[in-house]
Amino acid sequence: MPDVSAAHDNPAAPTNRVKSVVVRCATCSTLNRVDLARLSDKPKCSRCANALRLDRPLVATDADFEKYLEGAAVPVLVDFYADWCGPCKAMAPMLDAFAHQHAGGVLVLKLDTDANPMTSRRYNIGSIPTLIVYRNGKEWKRQVGVPSRAALDALLG
Repeated sequence: MPDVSAAHDNPAAPTNRVKSVVVRCATCSTLNRVDLARLSDKPKCSRCANALRLDRPLVATDADFEKYLEGAAVPVLVDFYADWCGPCKAMAPMLDAFAHQHAGGVLVLKLDTDANPMTSRRYNIGSIPTLIVYRNGKEWKRQVGVPSRAALDALLG
């Protein structure tokens, strides 16, 4: 796995800090740092050159969850869900539209609680769907159950 750190992310020089996020390529699983100011350039994976799409929810796992949080210069909205959950499935189109509308301003992740029990336990996920917004790597707001679109937008404010 390549090192995703970059010289421009030096905390000693905050005025030169690039607004970026770390994302895993859906094709080859390589972690990539993406400069959010350059989303219109259609970022590509550093290993396989496939497109890195930030306009849709990204899949997170126990193995990479903390990397997403640590590397994010924007809020991270995480949907803790399960494939068998009816309300989770009902919320999916709204979350897709939200990710598309807020691309570059929010990183939207989906974490399957059944497949990723360590992260689910760490964040005390007792009911699904649960949405958590993280800022600077720390939990900021939590919503249990399917929110209205207005409530989903309000999670960021």
